[in-house]
Amino acid sequence: MGGRNPGLWLYYRPGPADLIYLDNELCMTRVYADMVADLFHSGHVEFLKQARTFGDYLLVGIHADDVLVSNDYKKGKPILTMDERVNSVGACRFVDEVLPNAPFIIDRPWIDKHNIQIVVRGDDMPKERLEYFYKVPMDMGIFRTVPYTEGISTTEIIRRIMERSV
Repeated sequence: MGGRNPGLWLYYRPGPADLIYLDNELCMTRVYADMVADLFHSGHVEFLKQARTFGDYLLVGIHADDVLVSNDYKKGKPILTMDERVNSVGACRFVDEVLPNAPFIIDRPWIDKHNIQIVVRGDDMPKERLEYFYKVPMDMGIFRTVPYTEGISTTEIIRRIMERSV
C-alpha cells in the first residue's frame, strides 16, 4: 500500500493537441507518414528521417495494393509484396511502428485510433491530390510536408533497370 509500481505509466489526454504523457512529465509526439515503400531506397530513408524530426515516435502506414489501384496510383501494383514492404520500412532506424494496409485518405477515425499528432507527406504530390487525400489533417492543422529527395525514386530505379537490360 501507498507505493506505486515502478515502470512506465502512460496517460492519454484527448483534445486538440492529443499527447501521451509518460509519468506525467515527458510528452511524446506521435508522427504519422504513409507511403507505398516499393523498392525501398535512400529517398524513402531520407523522407522517414525528415518525418521523424517532427516528433518522438514515427508510425508509418503502408498502402495495400487494392487501395493503390482504386485510387489511381500512378505506378500500378507494387513490385514488392506487402510483407516485403513492411519489413523494409520496419528495418529503418527512424521508424518505431509500421501499420500495414493503411488507408489512402487520412480521416479522423484513423488519426484518433492511432493517437496521431502530426501527419507528414513529401511535397511531390500535386496540390489537388494533397487536399483530397489529406483534407482532414490539413483542416486540423496537423499536416506538414517535407522536401522530396531529388535524383532517386522507385520510378527512377525501374527506369535504370529497363535501360540497363537492353
